[in-house]
Amino acid sequence: MIRRSPIARVFLVAVAVAGLAGVAVVARQAPPATSAMTDAATKLLGTLDAEQKKAAVFAFDDEHRAKWYFTPQQTNRESTRKGLRMDKLNDAQKAAALALVKTGLSASGFEQATTIVGLESLLAELEPKGANTRNPNWYFVSVFGEPSGTGKWGWRFEGHHLSVNFTLDKGTIVASTPLLFASNPANVLTGAKKGLRPLPETEDLAKQLIATLSDDQKSVARQKVQFPEIKEGQPNAAAGDPVGLAMAKLDEKQAALLRKLIEAYANRLTPEAAAQEMQRVKDAGADNVKFAYCVEPDKKGAPYTYRVQGPTFVVEFLNVQGDAAGNPANHIHSGWRRLPMDFGLVGK
Repeated sequence: MIRRSPIARVFLVAVAVAGLAGVAVVARQAPPATSAMTDAATKLLGTLDAEQKKAAVFAFDDEHRAKWYFTPQQTNRESTRKGLRMDKLNDAQKAAALALVKTGLSASGFEQATTIVGLESLLAELEPKGANTRNPNWYFVSVFGEPSGTGKWGWRFEGHHLSVNFTLDKGTIVASTPLLFASNPANVLTGAKKGLRPLPETEDLAKQLIATLSDDQKSVARQKVQFPEIKEGQPNAAAGDPVGLAMAKLDEKQAALLRKLIEAYANRLTPEAAAQEMQRVKDAGADNVKFAYCVEPDKKGAPYTYRVQGPTFVVEFLNVQGDAAGNPANHIHSGWRRLPMDFGLVGK
């Protein structure tokens, strides 16, 4: 049985409240994502007192904007992550923070994000009492600049295994990356949540694609070593040159699977933001997209990684770590990055 602290229960209630509010909004004419973001951020900031604003609000050009992290950021069980932590908010403020998150994510993306947050309660039960705090309220909201339809501003919601970032300029989404979703366990194997898979499409579609590859195609797509961990803390994904099998070398069925895999990552975003990202993929030439993977079938759990990379983006996936219960290769990290830079920044 999963026991939740009173604070955790309040957080989950806030998620439900935000979800019901979202249903009401959908029932009416939904505003453009950028207007909804501006309104939600303004409403959230309007609920904060001076001390809370000091933690939540940063200048647009503050270096913290590009310092994103999905790993635990703490020392001696004290958080070192910047931003305003959810347990520093009352119920109404939590609902306002989650309403902001909903403006950036699709319904399925929001469900996945809140599931990831909820897994912290499970990790708290499964893991030995070590250095890392597992708490569904240890998620942080930050706003960069002043929310408006005329200037530059941005926002972030992040914590362990989750980082959602948006940059806006003159009422337009300039960047919706980095976008990082992770899951430990990838597949809950025991207990009340047995069978829960927060991010199934990241595995199922990739495995389906790999299964269709011919030996000649595999000789190009399969890599000798695992891809490295996703680069956090910086706006440059440092992905290097794309490797693997080009989409142009896939048959119709294979190409459709690869497109579905790419869309699975983009569709974590609102339809408006996802369409923007997919249009960038199309404009840069879908045939230029490459798929590569590495699997180690002789190791326990058959750890594997894959990468999908085109001129404007890179999808990164790793399932090489054991989960909190000790099951090998049952711990996913998956991310969508803009190339050459996240956060609407330019450079290499």
